[in-house]
Amino acid sequence: MNLYDYELPESAIAQEPLADRSSSRLLVMDRVSGARQHRRFSDVPELLRAGDLLVVNETRVIPARLRARRPGGGKAEIFLVRALPDGRWLALVKPSARIKPGAEIALLDGAGDPAGGAVVEESAADGLRAVRFPDGDVAGLIARAGEVPLPPYIRRSPEDADRERYQTVFARVPGAVAAPTAGLHLTDPLIVRLREKGVGLSRLVLHVGPGTFRPVQVEDPQDHRVDAEWCSIPAETAAAVNQTRAQGGRVVAVGTTTTRSLEAAAARGLPLAAFEGFVDLYIHPPFEFRVVDALITNFHLPRSSLLLLVSAFAGREHVLAAYREAIAEGYRFYSYGDAMLIA
Repeated sequence: MNLYDYELPESAIAQEPLADRSSSRLLVMDRVSGARQHRRFSDVPELLRAGDLLVVNETRVIPARLRARRPGGGKAEIFLVRALPDGRWLALVKPSARIKPGAEIALLDGAGDPAGGAVVEESAADGLRAVRFPDGDVAGLIARAGEVPLPPYIRRSPEDADRERYQTVFARVPGAVAAPTAGLHLTDPLIVRLREKGVGLSRLVLHVGPGTFRPVQVEDPQDHRVDAEWCSIPAETAAAVNQTRAQGGRVVAVGTTTTRSLEAAAARGLPLAAFEGFVDLYIHPPFEFRVVDALITNFHLPRSSLLLLVSAFAGREHVLAAYREAIAEGYRFYSYGDAMLIA
């Protein structure tokens, strides 16, 4: 996995978002030649063509981190991952070893005051625990006591502004615990300019899980596995993708989450059909992309499955050369950082 490693100075990791989403820098790269140019994200309408289709992920990040106190008084944390049909949640619980099945823990609000209770139950796959909320109003509890789950490389506490700034402007369906960060650069006026250019816009949902930050720790990347995440591609989006391809337009995926969703659906057969269910498609070199023609994406962590996806799309050498140039040019990296357009 050293082939997908790179050195990044701590100072290059964006800790705060820009006030103007679309003022982020944009590194534009030809996926075949690797040729690069430096633009602003607000230039995207000039870089796309009439007949292209932009596909975005309209998942909404929930305030998934709940602070808690164990029965003995020690600190605890419940990081919500996914709701279960019976009203319970799968969650990462810390410290898991000290919280036995059936333990009742007290939840705390932002001021450290009691906010409700939770019962931590049995272990599930991938280190998750089932958690039950006796009060019943889980949505209200999350809204009242939950914290925005900023990524671990943002070394500050979440602020009130993060509740909306760590969302895309088209976020609609709650369920993600991490933002589809490529979409953070889009604004409503920019979407209007894209439509005026003749670029279409379609939507899907993939609820991003905590596994998005999990590094590839095996030496052979093919041995890695990604977590299953819930996805929904509506019939109108599938139809728009099929029509765009038939008419010679490009399908432009906004983010790796959108890319995985579309390619997972395409693996079931073309023309693309509506889909709803869990997807665990792991895209790494070599990979044949069947639907996505262009990709808007942020800069990703070393040795991550997201970096492997981008490398599968544009070639490892091209991607790492672009990353080195971005570092030298002072680009901002990761969730609140700058972006790339690869076409």
